[in-house]
Amino acid sequence: MQRLHVTNSKIKRSIASAISSLVAVSASAKSGGVDYSWGADALAMMHDYVVTMMLYVLYLTYAIAAIVVIYASLQIYIKMNVGEEGVMKEILMLVGACLFMIGASIVFPAFFGYRI
Repeated sequence: MQRLHVTNSKIKRSIASAISSLVAVSASAKSGGVDYSWGADALAMMHDYVVTMMLYVLYLTYAIAAIVVIYASLQIYIKMNVGEEGVMKEILMLVGACLFMIGASIVFPAFFGYRI
């Protein structure tokens, strides 16, 4: 009885290996049939898509930065009125974040070769 069980597992393994090798052979046969006729048109379409998405990301980043600046400014105002320490540190962090956003909005489009 045990011998029959071992034989069934060997059969299952051999069937699984045959199926996996068949899938591997069929996948490698399809890889040679790639159509490269799009060429430069596809590259130009991809460039336009990346530039469009980059601008959307840039505008979304501006909107998020504006919300964060308003929140940080209110925090600084509250800290100044309450008399807590670290107001100068908060102001410097806010100015540094604004400088980073300005720098990033110049560098990010320039990385893709786009000039606003």
